[in-house]
Amino acid sequence: MAENEKQNRNQQIIGRSSATALDPTTSDKFTFWVTDNVMVNPFDIVAAEHHNESQTFGLVTTLEHRTDAANHLANYISNNFGAVDEEPNTPRQGTTVAKANVLSNTNDLYMPIENEEAVRFADEAGIQQALGISEMPTDRRIPAGIVRMSNDEEAVVHIDRDYLLGPESAHINISGISGLATKTSYAMFLIQSVLQNTNADDIAVILLNVKYGDLLQIDKEPPPLDEEQKRLWIKLGLEPRPFDSNRVHYLLPRADNGQPNCFLRPDNYRIYAYSLTDCIDKLDLLFSLVPDPSDTIDSLIGEISNGLQSNEARWRGVTDWCSLLNGPPLAQEGRSQQVGDIRASSVGKFRRHLRRIVDTRQSGIFVPQRTRNETTIDAVLSRIEGGHTYVVDIMRLPDAEQSLVFGNIIRTVYDIFAESDEVVQEDLPSKVIIFVDELNKFAPSGHSESALIQQILDISERGRSLGLILFSAQQFMSAVHARVTGNAATKVIGRSSSSEILLPDYRFLDQDIRMSLTRLKKGELLLSHAIFRQPVKIVFPKPAYRQTR
Repeated sequence: MAENEKQNRNQQIIGRSSATALDPTTSDKFTFWVTDNVMVNPFDIVAAEHHNESQTFGLVTTLEHRTDAANHLANYISNNFGAVDEEPNTPRQGTTVAKANVLSNTNDLYMPIENEEAVRFADEAGIQQALGISEMPTDRRIPAGIVRMSNDEEAVVHIDRDYLLGPESAHINISGISGLATKTSYAMFLIQSVLQNTNADDIAVILLNVKYGDLLQIDKEPPPLDEEQKRLWIKLGLEPRPFDSNRVHYLLPRADNGQPNCFLRPDNYRIYAYSLTDCIDKLDLLFSLVPDPSDTIDSLIGEISNGLQSNEARWRGVTDWCSLLNGPPLAQEGRSQQVGDIRASSVGKFRRHLRRIVDTRQSGIFVPQRTRNETTIDAVLSRIEGGHTYVVDIMRLPDAEQSLVFGNIIRTVYDIFAESDEVVQEDLPSKVIIFVDELNKFAPSGHSESALIQQILDISERGRSLGLILFSAQQFMSAVHARVTGNAATKVIGRSSSSEILLPDYRFLDQDIRMSLTRLKKGELLLSHAIFRQPVKIVFPKPAYRQTR
């Protein structure tokens, strides 16, 4: 469409505000009827004329068609008592009515819009003004997607870096059943947008690969993008390029045969594994998924960790997983022994769980001793560098091992940054972005406060002050610990089921907007950001790296 034609369409009046005795306009909402031959849809942004030559912007939430019929029976009778093949005897007068939530006013005026005020589609500048983007300092703008309206108008949506990476607020949570890899694709697109619009050398990125090889080729060129995808990248002011191969580090879990246990093998990888020595201060993370209502397992873990770290005499024979499981002080001649105040039966329960995790059902990451070719998460992340991306693969690991690895990552990084004032560390990045999918597996709603959940809460509630930012995703927001999603200043929601959106986790959304979530298409997302008065529907380009699916 020619630019002049688009501009003329944006200037056209598409309807007028309508206030009635039973349906008045308010400071938060207004209604307008839509003129014939104009298509309006939910999530369109419109501009209504207002006092002092100002404009009030509104987000369309729902549309209704009203007629002069008193009831549906009147319509039935007017069609010759249900003669569907005949023209109605009484033609009805009707119009489409749109309801809109107020976004903002150009003069910061929030008097209700009066009757018969002209309503137009907002243009790109108007959309950005409606969302508050025009008042956002340009050096804090992060392109987060594109609003696409019914009249073909498009506008880049920016989010405020200070509300994504701190210090004002931080974190982003993505949910929805919107399609294959949509949530991961959006998170990766946003990370690329962040890196291209900030000083990338001050930011380190840690990615957990939880699905196939989704994130194991992020440094590889993708197949040629089609013209529409290129156009979206250009519209957003971004360059479609993969991550720098010289700055991407892949950490792959060890398999039983000593080789990488992964869906595909990338370049520049290292194998990680865990000996008992590596886990002395992480045993609580191993048991994050084991119910412990009486805290006996936690108490025994404390005894073991303190004994091994202090090199107490009775623990000196414990050198590996086998000697911990089968030797004193936990066991003698195959029988569990009392340890301190912890009864032998409780020690036996601990041993059964530990044997299942590190022996009978383990994938290969638990070893008597690591070889020279194997490393640890701690060793790599203790030297974390700004401008570098670290991909940790956990796709083929059992749940207990995944919990250990994820907990190991966030505990290591949190401890480094929490102690950075006491222990001066050179070249520490100012921000670390941690992305994890399937967050509900690690911080489930209603779950007791396990060691892993406590680590995640530390990041979500106090991480922004340290520069630690959580990018998380899951299918159902309601399945995640409420304090984690509640601390995310930016929420992104894809297509969701009708039963899901009726849950309390979505009460921050207008009822009409909630129902629209069930109709979102693949690639369409609802973006709720701290500075936006209302959420907006966006589209985004495909990630600019090679994907396996």
